Amino acid sequence: MKKGTIVLLSVVGLVLMLFVGACSSYNSMVNKQENTERAWATVQSAYQRRLDLIPNLVATVKGAANFEQETLTAVIEARSKASQMTVDPSKLSPESLQKFQASQGQLSQALGRLMVVAEQYPQLRATQNFSELQSQIEGTENRIKVERDQFNNAVKDYNAYIRKFPQVMFAGLFGFDKKGYFEADAEAAKAPEVKF
Repeated sequence: MKKGTIVLLSVVGLVLMLFVGACSSYNSMVNKQENTERAWATVQSAYQRRLDLIPNLVATVKGAANFEQETLTAVIEARSKASQMTVDPSKLSPESLQKFQASQGQLSQALGRLMVVAEQYPQLRATQNFSELQSQIEGTENRIKVERDQFNNAVKDYNAYIRKFPQVMFAGLFGFDKKGYFEADAEAAKAPEVKF
């Protein structure tokens, strides 16, 4: 074989290897990106379940005589704000997740105050509807935590993958950017203030 033919075959072989590597990396990045977006959708579904339960809880609590209207209003307003805040799964930046968490954090605090204040009303705690709703909300909060943890695991897997060699060469080229983690709101460290 001629020297020029050997060089040409080597170059063609190298280009073919790069193409196959790029295709493989691209497909893996797409799968991991889809996994993070699916995980985020599951987180949103868990939060939606909580939003769906709140009107039933508020209606049950309204039946209690002399219940603090201010507490109920805070829950209703926080629910309204939380239901308006959405995050595009393809743009899971730390900033967008912080805004989402802030709105959900306000709702969590309002619900916490509602549950603490409800302890003052033995006739309310004794009702089966309130007990069932309280149990469902507690279960939903646990689901939210589990789904957030699974989301963070999917983001970790995705972020680590796109930063490793050789994927790092193709990630920027194909528009695969680092995703944000779901982090606790700074206010989460403070206990809700309850006034009797």
